[in-house]
Amino acid sequence: MTMAATAPGPQKMKLDYIVDRKTYDGFVKLCSKKGFAPHIIIEKLMKRFVDTGQV
Repeated sequence: MTMAATAPGPQKMKLDYIVDRKTYDGFVKLCSKKGFAPHIIIEKLMKRFVDTGQV
């Protein structure tokens, strides 16, 4: 009996950027209020920027 190969999960990258404290706090607070994880929003923004070239 042979085992089927499973596709590897998505590779993740840890980001380390300097961001204005007030901007960061507002972003995290809004994410929490809306029920989103901040990293999901960042991933979607990055993908949109790559796809369209717009923020």
